[in-house]
Amino acid sequence: MLKLEVSVRGLILTALALLSLWALIRLWPLVLLVITAVIFMAAFLPFVDWLVRRGIPRVVAVLLIVIGSLLVVAGAFAIVVPAMYDEFTNLRDNLPENGRQADEFLSGFGLETNFERRAGEIDWQKLVSGRDAVEYGQRALSIGLAILTVVVLAAYLLVEAPRLSNFIYQFVEPGKEPQVERMLNSLRRVVGGFVRGQAITSLAIGLYTFLLLFALGVPNAIAFGVIAAFADIIPLIGATIATVPPVLVSIQENFTTGIIVLVALIAYQQFEDRYFSPKVYGSALNLPPLVVLLAILAGGELLGIAGVLLALPGAAVGRVVYDLWMERRTGFIAPSPSGEPAAPDAGEA
Repeated sequence: MLKLEVSVRGLILTALALLSLWALIRLWPLVLLVITAVIFMAAFLPFVDWLVRRGIPRVVAVLLIVIGSLLVVAGAFAIVVPAMYDEFTNLRDNLPENGRQADEFLSGFGLETNFERRAGEIDWQKLVSGRDAVEYGQRALSIGLAILTVVVLAAYLLVEAPRLSNFIYQFVEPGKEPQVERMLNSLRRVVGGFVRGQAITSLAIGLYTFLLLFALGVPNAIAFGVIAAFADIIPLIGATIATVPPVLVSIQENFTTGIIVLVALIAYQQFEDRYFSPKVYGSALNLPPLVVLLAILAGGELLGIAGVLLALPGAAVGRVVYDLWMERRTGFIAPSPSGEPAAPDAGEA
């Protein structure tokens, strides 16, 4: 006979746990926005503190950082959108001719295709109008509101960072302050270092792509450089995504130019993966390659694109928590880097 006895306190705790789980599921989109805002707060906090140490009021420092970042993003969109419209127009106008060339090429291998006819039958007006246009507009509006929410939350966290720190320490047991401070500093270093390191690698591949295409005379070189910079944010496949658009456009201009662009971008991917990224990040993430791969796959399966983007900082935070837990159990202190990637020196006057 199995006899279970549950106290009133146990029932209350179970009910509260279930209620918390239900609230977390219902509020998960908002939780993702808050997590994203915290990540950006960790990335920009050293720069805000650096400006504050030079006599700039904290609110003004945060506004300078936020406005500067928004201007950079707005400028990127102002460059990319007109260029992509031009490329879309060229693709639409040249698609029948490209289809004819593909038909002639494949006919040499005994393959009968009708790419030219199918290209001429495409109704471009239907593709960019009607219900699909409304859905794309709604998605764009949702993304815009989400970005605005993240910006406001990140700005608030940056302004209130000292007060939030004091609020957290109110719940820390006396004598535990050094451990909590070390954990918070480690989390800030890992998350902020990842975001700033990603910004450096994105800037590098964007500049490299622009200079390569500009030297070869490929149109809209600066727009493809911006696209490469943003695509590089996506782990594992971002560099590959950044390669496809400039290669397609280059091949339309000249087949030899397209091959040169393809080889040069693949060579840069190898350089970034094997040397540049480890050099920029240092040991900030401190994650084995297998853990990185599994984290990205799990994040993509659970949360889609958001999970892919949050997988690496989330896994790095997990590594920090694991190291601190092992330190408490074994007394072994895991080595940590002396500085933060691409952050102002905190010791500067």
